[in-house]
Amino acid sequence: MRKAEVLYNGVLAGALTELSPDKYVFRYDDVYFIDPKMPAVSLTLPKTRQEYHAERLFPYFYNMLSEGANRAFQSRLLKIDENDNFGLLLATAGTDTIGAITIKPITE
Repeated sequence: MRKAEVLYNGVLAGALTELSPDKYVFRYDDVYFIDPKMPAVSLTLPKTRQEYHAERLFPYFYNMLSEGANRAFQSRLLKIDENDNFGLLLATAGTDTIGAITIKPITE
């Protein structure tokens, strides 16, 4: 199991967990969820529910990944399997992302 913090402009918005290669959970942080001033991290993950489940990496987070030659280069450079979407997300979405969301690995 791998886990990451999802940050909105540096504020903890929730946790993204890979339970297995075909089971993912995104859960809004309690404090973030109840704050009406804080927006949803994505239109596809509205704050009407606190926890979401999926069989693949959620499209919003998947779309934060590089594609094509850039993805292949990152995979080789970071020594991460090119098909390991969650691993690539953890390694590349911590800084300098497009938009307000960043991803930080949680090590336990």
